Amino acid sequence: MIECDVLVIGAGLAGLVAAAEAAERGRKVCIVEQEGEQSVGGQAFWSLGGLFFVDSPEQRLLGIRDNLGLARQDWMGSASFDRPEDYWPRRWAEAYLEFAAGEKRSWLYQQGMRWFPVVGWAERGGGLAHGHGNSVPRFHVTWGTGPAVLAPFVRRVREAEAKGLVTLLFRHQVDDLLVQDGVVCGARGSVLQPDASVRGRETNRIFSALFEVRAGATIVTSGGIGGNHDAVRRRWPVDRLGRPPAKMVAGVPAHVDGRMIEIAERAGGREINSDRMWHYTEGVRNWDPIWRNHGIRILPGPSSFWCDAWGNRFTPPAMPGFDTLGSLKAICATGQDHSWFILTKAIIKKEFALSGSEQNPDITGKDIRLLLKRLGKEPPGPVRAFMDKGEDFVVRDTLESLVDGMNGLTGEKRVDASRLRTQIEARDREFANPFAKDAQVVAIRGARRYLGDRLMRTARPHALLDPRAGPLIAVRLHILTRKSLGGLETDLSTRVIGHGGDPVPGLYAAGEVAGFGGGGMHGYNALEGTFLGGCIFSARVAGRAV
Repeated sequence: MIECDVLVIGAGLAGLVAAAEAAERGRKVCIVEQEGEQSVGGQAFWSLGGLFFVDSPEQRLLGIRDNLGLARQDWMGSASFDRPEDYWPRRWAEAYLEFAAGEKRSWLYQQGMRWFPVVGWAERGGGLAHGHGNSVPRFHVTWGTGPAVLAPFVRRVREAEAKGLVTLLFRHQVDDLLVQDGVVCGARGSVLQPDASVRGRETNRIFSALFEVRAGATIVTSGGIGGNHDAVRRRWPVDRLGRPPAKMVAGVPAHVDGRMIEIAERAGGREINSDRMWHYTEGVRNWDPIWRNHGIRILPGPSSFWCDAWGNRFTPPAMPGFDTLGSLKAICATGQDHSWFILTKAIIKKEFALSGSEQNPDITGKDIRLLLKRLGKEPPGPVRAFMDKGEDFVVRDTLESLVDGMNGLTGEKRVDASRLRTQIEARDREFANPFAKDAQVVAIRGARRYLGDRLMRTARPHALLDPRAGPLIAVRLHILTRKSLGGLETDLSTRVIGHGGDPVPGLYAAGEVAGFGGGGMHGYNALEGTFLGGCIFSARVAGRAV
């Protein structure tokens, strides 16, 4: 048996932050992690490193006028809190917004983080000022992507380990929380046999021994459920989004299964808002997969023509980069599990980015020379590789041959070339004037008024059927599982709330397992750049609270 002041369950970003903060205050911390040492940092390692800041120097340099009031309007309009159990999530949202508009950037800067100077405009929303979406660009990509977000906290934990304040136990899978006289006082579980599989690959679950850790406080930081598609479907909000897709691709490895939520509930905790989730509509199968059913998300600019499995164009707010859940609902309503982007080489060159540290070697490797190639005449190397090798990409010179390729890919002649041509030609005619009635065309022109989009993320407006912009490209898009927006209910000290409404003594939670704070501080919708930040903020609170 091991004894410590603080037990942290999970060595992802939230676990590292909580452990670093607790150890800095002189507490002896034990971190248990079911995966091997090669997986330190969890899902944050694979991320693009996007962080949500309000009124940052990067924003001001680009002429973006942002403030806490505008950010609060956007957040609350997106969250749409409407349940009695939203009391703590709403308070967490307020606290996080003040953090994002206050010390968040300076605190991270002091620890060595830096950000790409062009601020991204993610999740632009559904069209109303008081509704969902970011009114201004707020997506700050960390220079070095996910690994650079992790680096300060890995360093701090390792330094504390060298001082004897932190113990790291890998291949330790928690099976139960220890409860004595109503107080959570640690955990017990299984020591798994060593497994040297590379980060992200499935590892064995072969039992080796039992372990027990006794602690004065236990912090659960075990992540979400995105790798467990059965759990995703059980929680799926059919009333809001329609039936769950029969087939989805996985944006996270299989061990992101949510098992600690049930374990925490057995110890007296309460999960809330389990039907609130965040899955992407622009997933493609990875041609070089790391984990089973590995999907990569396309981060699209605003110009691709988006249609359903039959080639029928979606209506706003289902436009690329605008409203994730609105688009997901539109796709689910078709009864099919995929949709299509149709675009040109000119669009893919400028507007396609791929989510993930491994898909952005220039930013991850802090390689400016490689980064400048994004301004060249060809798509970035990782995008080019998907065009050449990805099973979901069709590249042709004419629309009719493109449709033949699309139908050949699915094995069904769903898409009619003449009907698709009629829709695309109608859209193309809208580019003849600097004004238009087509909402997407208006949005494209609006995007190019922002310097960051004009430089790097929005192609010059042009007709899709203009051969000078070709060839034509069709991309089959899958639903890609990613984030849980609900989770264990917590108060503003990250204490887990029980079914009776009182904190469970000794039990804390942070990160995605706690809905990034409170059991769902995002409400129904996320503004992007808020997941890593939510892990950092809630875990910082937890590490200090214990």
